[in-house]
Amino acid sequence: MCKTMYNDYRGDEKMLAVNYSNVRNKFKDYCEKVTKDFETIIITRQRGDNVVLMSEAEYNNLMENLYVRSNPEYYNELLASIEQLKKGKGKKQELIDE
Repeated sequence: MCKTMYNDYRGDEKMLAVNYSNVRNKFKDYCEKVTKDFETIIITRQRGDNVVLMSEAEYNNLMENLYVRSNPEYYNELLASIEQLKKGKGKKQELIDE
């Protein structure tokens, strides 16, 4: 089985790269690895145009992060709130059931 490790976009984690034939032969195993081990797999193809296999949860998280970062005002407000929490300025509040 041909596997290669690649640095991810941040350069600090490794992603598994597997050729198309190996993924096709063990598709169920790779789907399990993606969903159970939170692994992202690059599927390499002979002619390039590689594809990425990731869980739906990981994809949804990625899309949510893109949405948050696409609105600079909201993103900066979020960062300011995180800083306030780090400085102990957060408030605990009970939620009201409706």
